[in-house]
Amino acid sequence: MGWFTPRCPVVAEEQRWTEENLAWFVREFGDSWLRSPVVLPTDDFFPGGYSGSEEDMRRVVHQLCVHLSVDPDRIRVELHAERVGGRELQKVAGGSASWSGAAGHYRVVEGRPVISLEESLGLRPLALVATVAHELAHERLLGEGRVDPYRRDQEPLTDLLTVYLGFGVFAANAALEFAGQRTGWSASRLGYLTEPMYGYALARYAWLRGETAPDWARHVDTNPRTYLRRGLRYLRRTGVPTGPPAVADS
Repeated sequence: MGWFTPRCPVVAEEQRWTEENLAWFVREFGDSWLRSPVVLPTDDFFPGGYSGSEEDMRRVVHQLCVHLSVDPDRIRVELHAERVGGRELQKVAGGSASWSGAAGHYRVVEGRPVISLEESLGLRPLALVATVAHELAHERLLGEGRVDPYRRDQEPLTDLLTVYLGFGVFAANAALEFAGQRTGWSASRLGYLTEPMYGYALARYAWLRGETAPDWARHVDTNPRTYLRRGLRYLRRTGVPTGPPAVADS
């Protein structure tokens, strides 16, 4: 193999995990999701004004419920002040980096799913959409009894499901989000997959859709888009057939 032979952007274990679970999603949720539009940060998908108010946040939850085939009347939304805790802030030059995890929480109370969201997400619409998509993906997996609630990889699996259900652009772009502040800059991480894993997941997702050069890739931020393109070059080199895997008869 030469120096410039395309290689998979993730290690073998991550590659296998991504491919096996995307194939499981096809069997579990059906391949109609592969023919659905990829949700993008455009007015076509999110029309109207947005100011970051509580009403706007609740409207976003309702919109995503419709996109993800979740009954919005079943979902209760709670907004709360930003949590303090988790991992300590890691000091870096000129600012801070927070690695406290997702800015939302999913739970079931008296048989009804409850999604808790940090109020600060209202000022970060991209992160809001990514977080809500993740919590609603929990409903598709846990609320519908598709996975064991104690499954060890449940959180990254939920992130991967957001890719399969069409919200991968938002999830990948929010994986590492930078924000300017008067005192410098800050970086926060949302979700549980790394940027290389999001890139390969998006590449494999595109491949399952029969897209070898997806137009929607231009909406993906530079880092994950680089891994997405590397993943597509790798899939072209290996000659993996495009389209969803065959579903075995049960």
